[in-house]
Amino acid sequence: MTGTLVLAGTPIGDVADAPPRLAAELETADVVAAEDTRRLRRLTQALGIHTTGRVVSYFEGNESARTPELVEALVNGARVLLVTDAGMPSVSDPGYRLVAAAVEKDIKVTAVPGPSAVLTALALSALPVDRFCFEGFLPRKAGERLGKLREVADERRTMVFFEAPHRLDDTLAAMAEVFGADRRAAVCRELTKTYEEVKRGPLGELASWAAEGVRGEITVVVEGATDSGNEGLDAEELVRRVQVREEAGERRKEAIAAVAAEAGLPKREVFDAVVAAKNAARNGPAEGKGPA
Repeated sequence: MTGTLVLAGTPIGDVADAPPRLAAELETADVVAAEDTRRLRRLTQALGIHTTGRVVSYFEGNESARTPELVEALVNGARVLLVTDAGMPSVSDPGYRLVAAAVEKDIKVTAVPGPSAVLTALALSALPVDRFCFEGFLPRKAGERLGKLREVADERRTMVFFEAPHRLDDTLAAMAEVFGADRRAAVCRELTKTYEEVKRGPLGELASWAAEGVRGEITVVVEGATDSGNEGLDAEELVRRVQVREEAGERRKEAIAAVAAEAGLPKREVFDAVVAAKNAARNGPAEGKGPA
Protein backbone atom coordinates (compact mmCIF):
# COMPACT_ATOMS: atom_id res chain seq x y z
CA MET A 1 0.00 0.00 0.00
CA THR A 2 1.46 3.35 -1.04
CA GLY A 3 2.00 6.20 1.39
CA THR A 4 0.82 9.80 1.45
CA LEU A 5 2.53 13.05 0.54
CA VAL A 6 1.53 15.92 2.84
CA LEU A 7 2.24 19.53 1.87
CA ALA A 8 2.23 21.62 5.02
CA GLY A 9 2.01 25.39 5.32
CA THR A 10 4.41 26.96 7.82
CA PRO A 11 4.26 30.43 9.46
CA ILE A 12 5.38 33.35 7.30
CA GLY A 13 6.40 35.25 10.42
CA ASP A 14 4.59 34.76 13.71
CA VAL A 15 5.04 31.15 14.84
CA ALA A 16 1.68 31.35 16.62
CA ASP A 17 0.08 31.21 13.16
CA ALA A 18 1.20 27.59 12.73
CA PRO A 19 -1.77 25.40 11.73
CA PRO A 20 -2.87 23.09 14.56
CA ARG A 21 -2.32 20.02 12.39
CA LEU A 22 1.26 21.00 11.59
CA ALA A 23 2.65 19.89 14.96
CA ALA A 24 0.95 16.50 14.73
CA GLU A 25 2.21 15.90 11.21
CA LEU A 26 5.76 16.88 12.17
CA GLU A 27 5.72 14.48 15.09
CA THR A 28 4.32 11.48 13.22
CA ALA A 29 5.63 11.70 9.64
CA ASP A 30 7.96 8.92 8.53
CA VAL A 31 10.00 11.39 6.50
CA VAL A 32 10.13 15.18 6.84
CA ALA A 33 11.53 16.94 3.76
CA ALA A 34 12.50 20.51 4.69
CA GLU A 35 13.76 23.38 2.58
CA ASP A 36 16.13 24.28 5.42
CA THR A 37 16.69 21.71 8.18
CA ARG A 38 18.03 24.37 10.54
CA ARG A 39 14.85 26.42 10.22
CA LEU A 40 12.84 23.26 10.72
CA ARG A 41 14.71 22.66 13.96
CA ARG A 42 13.93 26.19 15.16
CA LEU A 43 10.26 25.71 14.24
CA THR A 44 9.91 22.44 16.15
CA GLN A 45 11.64 24.01 19.17
CA ALA A 46 9.22 26.95 19.05
CA LEU A 47 6.28 24.52 18.86
CA GLY A 48 7.69 22.41 21.70
CA ILE A 49 7.73 19.20 19.67
CA HIS A 50 10.19 16.66 18.23
CA THR A 51 10.25 14.91 14.89
CA THR A 52 10.42 11.12 15.10
CA GLY A 53 10.89 10.41 11.40
CA ARG A 54 13.88 10.84 9.13
CA VAL A 55 14.64 14.49 8.26
CA VAL A 56 16.09 15.30 4.84
CA SER A 57 16.79 18.54 3.02
CA TYR A 58 14.70 19.43 -0.03
CA PHE A 59 15.62 22.74 -1.66
CA GLU A 60 16.11 24.20 -5.11
CA GLY A 61 19.65 22.85 -5.40
CA ASN A 62 18.80 19.20 -4.73
CA GLU A 63 15.11 19.07 -5.66
CA SER A 64 15.64 17.10 -8.88
CA ALA A 65 18.01 14.59 -7.29
CA ARG A 66 16.02 14.13 -4.07
CA THR A 67 12.59 13.67 -5.68
CA PRO A 68 13.10 10.03 -6.82
CA GLU A 69 14.26 9.09 -3.30
CA LEU A 70 11.13 10.58 -1.74
CA VAL A 71 8.87 8.98 -4.34
CA GLU A 72 10.44 5.60 -3.57
CA ALA A 73 9.66 6.13 0.12
CA LEU A 74 6.07 7.00 -0.79
CA VAL A 75 5.73 3.92 -3.00
CA ASN A 76 6.92 1.84 -0.06
CA GLY A 77 4.17 3.20 2.18
CA ALA A 78 5.83 6.15 3.96
CA ARG A 79 4.02 9.30 5.03
CA VAL A 80 6.21 12.10 3.70
CA LEU A 81 5.75 15.63 5.01
CA LEU A 82 7.06 18.52 2.89
CA VAL A 83 7.66 21.93 4.50
CA THR A 84 9.40 25.05 3.22
CA ASP A 85 10.89 28.00 5.07
CA ALA A 86 7.59 29.89 5.08
CA GLY A 87 4.16 29.52 3.52
CA MET A 88 2.94 26.73 1.26
CA PRO A 89 5.24 24.37 -0.65
CA SER A 90 5.14 24.74 -4.46
CA VAL A 91 4.20 28.45 -4.31
CA SER A 92 7.51 30.03 -5.37
CA ASP A 93 9.09 27.28 -3.25
CA PRO A 94 10.16 23.66 -3.76
CA GLY A 95 7.35 21.14 -4.14
CA TYR A 96 6.02 21.10 -7.68
CA ARG A 97 8.38 18.36 -8.91
CA LEU A 98 7.56 16.10 -6.00
CA VAL A 99 3.80 16.61 -6.33
CA ALA A 100 3.92 15.89 -10.07
CA ALA A 101 6.03 12.77 -9.54
CA ALA A 102 3.74 11.50 -6.78
CA VAL A 103 0.59 12.05 -8.84
CA GLU A 104 2.18 10.19 -11.74
CA LYS A 105 2.59 7.18 -9.43
CA ASP A 106 -1.04 7.47 -8.20
CA ILE A 107 0.17 8.41 -4.72
CA LYS A 108 -2.23 10.34 -2.51
CA VAL A 109 -1.31 14.01 -2.05
CA THR A 110 -2.96 16.14 0.62
CA ALA A 111 -2.21 19.41 2.38
CA VAL A 112 -2.20 21.11 5.75
CA PRO A 113 -3.42 24.63 4.83
CA GLY A 114 -1.43 27.42 6.37
CA PRO A 115 -0.36 31.05 6.21
CA SER A 116 0.16 32.61 2.78
CA ALA A 117 2.07 35.80 2.02
CA VAL A 118 0.06 36.16 -1.19
CA LEU A 119 -3.37 36.12 0.46
CA THR A 120 -2.23 38.13 3.48
CA ALA A 121 -0.78 40.89 1.29
CA LEU A 122 -3.90 40.97 -0.87
CA ALA A 123 -6.12 41.36 2.17
CA LEU A 124 -4.01 44.21 3.56
CA SER A 125 -3.43 46.04 0.28
CA ALA A 126 -6.78 47.89 0.15
CA LEU A 127 -6.87 47.03 -3.57
CA PRO A 128 -9.61 45.01 -5.33
CA VAL A 129 -9.25 41.30 -4.53
CA ASP A 130 -12.28 39.80 -6.28
CA ARG A 131 -9.93 38.75 -9.10
CA PHE A 132 -6.14 38.49 -8.82
CA CYS A 133 -3.11 36.72 -10.28
CA PHE A 134 0.23 35.72 -8.77
CA GLU A 135 3.35 36.57 -10.79
CA GLY A 136 6.03 35.46 -8.33
CA PHE A 137 9.53 36.90 -8.68
CA LEU A 138 10.36 39.10 -11.67
CA PRO A 139 13.58 38.52 -13.66
CA ARG A 140 16.71 40.02 -12.13
CA LYS A 141 18.04 41.60 -15.33
CA ALA A 142 16.59 45.02 -16.13
CA GLY A 143 15.70 44.30 -19.75
CA GLU A 144 14.04 40.99 -18.96
CA ARG A 145 12.18 42.58 -16.06
CA LEU A 146 10.79 45.32 -18.30
CA GLY A 147 9.79 42.72 -20.86
CA LYS A 148 7.88 40.70 -18.28
CA LEU A 149 6.13 43.81 -16.96
CA ARG A 150 5.13 44.78 -20.50
CA GLU A 151 3.48 41.38 -20.88
CA VAL A 152 1.15 42.12 -17.95
CA ALA A 153 0.74 45.87 -18.47
CA ASP A 154 -2.87 45.42 -19.60
CA GLU A 155 -3.74 42.78 -16.96
CA ARG A 156 -6.98 43.89 -15.30
CA ARG A 157 -6.72 41.63 -12.27
CA THR A 158 -4.83 42.77 -9.18
CA MET A 159 -1.28 41.39 -9.40
CA VAL A 160 0.93 40.00 -6.65
CA PHE A 161 4.72 39.85 -6.89
CA PHE A 162 7.53 38.69 -4.60
CA GLU A 163 10.75 40.71 -4.56
CA ALA A 164 14.08 40.81 -2.79
CA PRO A 165 14.60 43.96 -0.68
CA HIS A 166 17.77 45.01 -2.52
CA ARG A 167 15.92 44.98 -5.87
CA LEU A 168 12.69 46.59 -4.68
CA ASP A 169 13.56 50.16 -5.73
CA ASP A 170 14.49 49.09 -9.27
CA THR A 171 11.38 46.94 -9.56
CA LEU A 172 9.02 49.69 -8.41
CA ALA A 173 10.71 52.18 -10.74
CA ALA A 174 10.24 49.75 -13.64
CA MET A 175 6.60 49.21 -12.67
CA ALA A 176 6.02 52.97 -12.57
CA GLU A 177 7.59 53.23 -16.00
CA VAL A 178 5.53 50.47 -17.58
CA PHE A 179 2.24 50.66 -15.65
CA GLY A 180 2.30 54.41 -15.05
CA ALA A 181 3.44 56.33 -11.98
CA ASP A 182 -0.15 56.82 -10.82
CA ARG A 183 -1.05 53.08 -10.72
CA ARG A 184 -1.98 52.16 -7.14
CA ALA A 185 0.07 49.57 -5.29
CA ALA A 186 1.02 48.32 -1.84
CA VAL A 187 4.38 47.13 -0.56
CA CYS A 188 3.92 44.62 2.27
CA ARG A 189 7.04 44.08 4.37
CA GLU A 190 7.74 41.56 7.15
CA LEU A 191 4.15 40.30 7.24
CA THR A 192 3.01 39.09 10.70
CA LYS A 193 6.44 39.88 12.15
CA THR A 194 7.39 42.50 14.76
CA TYR A 195 8.21 45.19 12.21
CA GLU A 196 5.35 44.53 9.81
CA GLU A 197 4.72 47.47 7.48
CA VAL A 198 2.28 48.06 4.61
CA LYS A 199 3.12 51.06 2.44
CA ARG A 200 0.31 52.05 0.08
CA GLY A 201 0.30 54.64 -2.69
CA PRO A 202 0.98 55.34 -6.37
CA LEU A 203 3.90 53.42 -7.89
CA GLY A 204 5.86 56.61 -8.47
CA GLU A 205 5.72 57.56 -4.80
CA LEU A 206 6.53 54.02 -3.68
CA ALA A 207 9.56 53.93 -5.97
CA SER A 208 10.90 57.13 -4.38
CA TRP A 209 10.27 55.73 -0.91
CA ALA A 210 12.05 52.45 -1.69
CA ALA A 211 15.09 54.29 -3.07
CA GLU A 212 16.07 55.05 0.54
CA GLY A 213 16.45 51.33 1.22
CA VAL A 214 14.00 48.71 2.46
CA ARG A 215 14.69 45.56 4.45
CA GLY A 216 12.84 42.33 5.10
CA GLU A 217 10.61 39.91 3.19
CA ILE A 218 8.69 41.81 0.50
CA THR A 219 5.37 41.21 -1.25
CA VAL A 220 4.14 43.80 -3.78
CA VAL A 221 0.48 44.13 -4.75
CA VAL A 222 -0.36 46.19 -7.85
CA GLU A 223 -3.74 47.38 -9.06
CA GLY A 224 -4.83 45.96 -12.42
CA ALA A 225 -5.28 48.08 -15.53
CA THR A 226 -8.60 49.85 -15.89
CA ASP A 227 -10.87 49.74 -18.92
CA SER A 228 -10.14 53.38 -19.66
CA GLY A 229 -6.39 53.02 -19.30
CA ASN A 230 -5.72 53.59 -23.01
CA GLU A 231 -8.32 56.27 -23.64
CA GLY A 232 -7.25 59.82 -24.29
CA LEU A 233 -3.50 59.17 -24.15
CA ASP A 234 -1.53 62.30 -24.91
CA ALA A 235 1.53 62.40 -27.15
CA GLU A 236 3.91 62.36 -24.19
CA GLU A 237 2.43 59.12 -22.86
CA LEU A 238 2.51 57.50 -26.30
CA VAL A 239 6.19 58.38 -26.64
CA ARG A 240 6.92 57.07 -23.14
CA ARG A 241 5.33 53.72 -23.95
CA VAL A 242 7.34 53.41 -27.15
CA GLN A 243 10.54 54.22 -25.25
CA VAL A 244 9.78 51.55 -22.63
CA ARG A 245 9.46 48.94 -25.36
CA GLU A 246 12.62 50.11 -27.13
CA GLU A 247 14.62 49.97 -23.92
CA ALA A 248 13.44 46.40 -23.46
CA GLY A 249 14.86 45.45 -26.86
CA GLU A 250 12.04 46.01 -29.38
CA ARG A 251 12.75 47.74 -32.67
CA ARG A 252 11.12 51.16 -32.95
CA LYS A 253 8.81 50.08 -35.77
CA GLU A 254 7.45 47.16 -33.75
CA ALA A 255 7.21 49.28 -30.60
CA ILE A 256 5.17 51.94 -32.41
CA ALA A 257 2.85 49.31 -33.87
CA ALA A 258 2.32 47.68 -30.47
CA VAL A 259 1.59 50.98 -28.70
CA ALA A 260 -0.81 52.00 -31.46
CA ALA A 261 -2.65 48.71 -31.09
CA GLU A 262 -2.85 49.10 -27.29
CA ALA A 263 -4.19 52.64 -27.60
CA GLY A 264 -6.53 51.91 -30.50
CA LEU A 265 -4.86 54.58 -32.63
CA PRO A 266 -3.47 54.67 -36.17
CA LYS A 267 0.24 53.82 -36.27
CA ARG A 268 0.88 57.11 -38.06
CA GLU A 269 -0.36 59.09 -35.04
CA VAL A 270 2.07 57.32 -32.70
CA PHE A 271 4.87 57.64 -35.25
CA ASP A 272 4.29 61.40 -35.56
CA ALA A 273 4.39 61.77 -31.76
CA VAL A 274 7.73 59.93 -31.59
CA VAL A 275 9.24 62.01 -34.40
CA ALA A 276 8.02 65.25 -32.80
CA ALA A 277 9.55 64.27 -29.47
CA LYS A 278 12.83 63.35 -31.16
CA ASN A 279 12.97 66.69 -32.98
CA ALA A 280 12.14 68.59 -29.78
CA ALA A 281 14.91 66.78 -27.91
CA ARG A 282 17.41 67.51 -30.68
CA ASN A 283 16.49 71.17 -31.15
CA GLY A 284 15.81 72.13 -27.55
CA PRO A 285 19.40 72.32 -26.20
CA ALA A 286 20.58 74.04 -29.38
CA GLU A 287 18.18 76.99 -29.04
CA GLY A 288 20.01 80.32 -29.39
CA LYS A 289 23.12 78.69 -30.81
CA GLY A 290 24.49 78.36 -34.29
CA PRO A 291 24.57 75.10 -36.21
CA ALA A 292 26.51 72.36 -34.47
